[in-house]
Amino acid sequence: MEMPTTTTRALPLYIGGRFVEGQDPGQDVFNPATGEVIARAARATPDEARAAVAAAREAFDRGPWATATAAQRGRVLLEVAQALRARAPELARLETENMGKPIAEAELDVADAASVFEYYGGLATKLTGDVNPVPDDALSLTLKEPVGVCGQIIPWNYPLLMAAWKVAPALCAGCAVVLKPAEATPVTALELARVLDGIADLPRGVVNVVTGDGPVVGAALAASPDVDKVAFTGSTATGRAILRAAADSNLKKVTLELGGKSPNIFFADAGWEAAVEGAVFGVFVNQGEVCSAGSRVLVERSIHGRFVEAMVEKARQIRLGDPLDPATRMGPLVTAAHRERVLGHVERARRDGARLVLGGGAPRGLAPGYFVEPTIFDGVDPGARLAQEEVFGPVVAVIPFDGEEEAVRIANATPYGLAAAVWTRDINRAFRVVKRVRAGVVWVNHMQPTYVEAPWGGVKQSGLGRELGRYGVEGYLELKQVHVNLSEKPIGWY
Repeated sequence: MEMPTTTTRALPLYIGGRFVEGQDPGQDVFNPATGEVIARAARATPDEARAAVAAAREAFDRGPWATATAAQRGRVLLEVAQALRARAPELARLETENMGKPIAEAELDVADAASVFEYYGGLATKLTGDVNPVPDDALSLTLKEPVGVCGQIIPWNYPLLMAAWKVAPALCAGCAVVLKPAEATPVTALELARVLDGIADLPRGVVNVVTGDGPVVGAALAASPDVDKVAFTGSTATGRAILRAAADSNLKKVTLELGGKSPNIFFADAGWEAAVEGAVFGVFVNQGEVCSAGSRVLVERSIHGRFVEAMVEKARQIRLGDPLDPATRMGPLVTAAHRERVLGHVERARRDGARLVLGGGAPRGLAPGYFVEPTIFDGVDPGARLAQEEVFGPVVAVIPFDGEEEAVRIANATPYGLAAAVWTRDINRAFRVVKRVRAGVVWVNHMQPTYVEAPWGGVKQSGLGRELGRYGVEGYLELKQVHVNLSEKPIGWY
C-alpha cells in the first residue's frame, strides 16, 4: 500500500514493514497557521498497539537485526541520513504545515535529524566492551548487547528531530522499536517510516510507527511485558505515569526527558548585545515551545531596568506570520487548545501581580491561526506560578537579583533541572555558577545550542537518563559479564 500524503484524508499505521489502514482513522490533523484540517490520522486501538509490539518482538527475537554486524547497522543509518537529506525541502515544509514552526527552523531541524542518523551510523562500529583485570587465571569480559524492544514516545514541538533522537541510537544498538508520535503532529514521523521502508537492508518490523492517543497507545507501550525499554519526551506528569506502568509490568528500563523551567542568568558584566539577543532567543525560539526554554530571565539588579527595555525593543522586532515565509521568525502555537493554556498562564500572571511589559494576547490580523504575541512579564516573584510552572509558550518571567548567591538560589528554586545559562565575562564566576546550578545542561554566554555529540537530559523532575552522544546509545544497551576460566584445575571447595 502506498503511504498517503498529507493531502489525503487518512494517514496509515506502519506495522511489521507494511503501511496499514487503522481501524479508527478519526484524528484530525491541523495546520496551526490556518486552522485547516490537512490530514486524518489513525487512532490506534490497544490491539493495533499490541500488533506493533509483536512485530518488533518478532523482528528482534528472530530477525537478523540484533545479530547484524556493527558495520551493517552503521551503513543502514548512514543511508537513512542520506535519504533524509535528499527529501529535506519536502520534509521541512511538512513539518511547518503540521507543527507551525517557521520554515527556517524546520529546515534546520531536518538537517539536524539527518546528522543524528549520520552520527549514530558512524558510532555503530565504535561501541566497545571491556576486559576486566581479575585476580584469577581467567578472562573477564564486559559485553554490550541491545536491550530489546523499545517503545518510544515523542512530543509535538520537534516531531522529526525527536523521532531521530529516539530511533537512531536504538537502531545503532541493534534494538527494535515502536514509535508513537504526538497526536497533533504525526505527519513527519510517518514520512520517516516511508524513508525507513525504502532501506532494503533494514529488516521488516524493526521499526514500527503507531499513531493515536497517549492514554491508549503510550500506555500500552509502557505497560507491555514485551517491551524492554520506554523512552519518553514530554510532560513530567506523563513521565510519572510511564514510570509507574513500567514498574508494574516488567520493570523495563526507562529514559525520561521531561519538563523544564530553565534560568537564563545575566550578570552586569555580560556582553550587552549578545546577552539581550540570548535572552530573547532563549525563550521565543520555536514560539517558546521548547523544554529547555529560558523562561526565567534572572537579571542583576544594577542593569535590570535597562536590560528589560532592551529585551522589549528586541522582541518587538520578531516577525510573526505565515510560517512558510522564510522571513517569519515566530509561527503559531501547535493547537488551539494549547494556545488557550498559554493564554491562561498569562491571565493568571496578571492576577498574581506580575507587570506585563510586552504582548499578552493574540496578535491582530493572523486569525484563524493559533498565534500568541511574544510576552514579557517583569518583576515576577520567584515563587509565583509563572516562575515555577512550565508555560511552553512565548512567555518569559523576568526576575531581578542581587549578587551571585541570590542568583544561584533563585535558579535552583524550582522542581526542574533541565538546562540553564549564565552570561558573564568573569570566567571564575562562570564556572562557580556552572558547578552550583542544578541542571543537566548549562550554557555559558549562549542559549539553546544542542549537539548530537553531547549528552542531553535533566536532573530533579526534568527526567532520568541521557540522550545524544555516546551516552544516548548506552541507554539502549545491556551489559553482560562473561567469565572464561583459563585453568583446568577443579574449584577445590569440596
